[in-house]
Amino acid sequence: MIITLIGARPQFVKAAVVSKAFIEKGIPETIVHSGQHYDERMSQIFWEELGIPQPLSNLNIVSGSNVVHTAGMMTGLESIINNLNETPKAILLYGDTNTTVAGSLVASKQHIPVIHIEAGLRSFNRTMPEEINRVVTDHLSDLLFCPSEGAVKQLATEGIVSNVYNVGDVMYDSFLTFSALAKKINPVISGIDIGSAFTLLTLHRPSNTDRKEQLSKI
Repeated sequence: MIITLIGARPQFVKAAVVSKAFIEKGIPETIVHSGQHYDERMSQIFWEELGIPQPLSNLNIVSGSNVVHTAGMMTGLESIINNLNETPKAILLYGDTNTTVAGSLVASKQHIPVIHIEAGLRSFNRTMPEEINRVVTDHLSDLLFCPSEGAVKQLATEGIVSNVYNVGDVMYDSFLTFSALAKKINPVISGIDIGSAFTLLTLHRPSNTDRKEQLSKI
């Protein structure tokens, strides 16, 4: 049995396709929701619309600093693991959130193998909490799935060369899966062809969105 720990919007989108593959292959998976994103439109709507299997538990870590978040997730996840009937074969983690680093720390201290999807990505900016999270998780992981050859090479520069695989971007897999589903459900919105009329942009981080000059430049 594999435990998948997720808690933020991007992780829900990624888990939707990976968990589907687990079901198709007959691989037992138990999902734990950290509660990092908890608003209905930031959490529950993704489970409903993307068909993610329901979690075993929700840790309900809903507010506080990065440290408080991470500590709460660690103690909550440890309690769940200790109360399982069997020791998980691995803990699967996505990306670079507080949820991710909490899972990697708990798993490593419990001697449970860590699987990291989206390994090897770097911003080289240690003022970002996500950078700390991804570096720590990569160095604690036993199986590292990278989205690009550049990520594989970055891990090699840090001395991580075993059990590293370039598997492509799981978010692209999600895009292919759910864009096809969206077109099947509603191919035309107000008479406009979605495929030809729109470009998708995702924009993130306070450094990009909180300063008018930077936002206008983008």
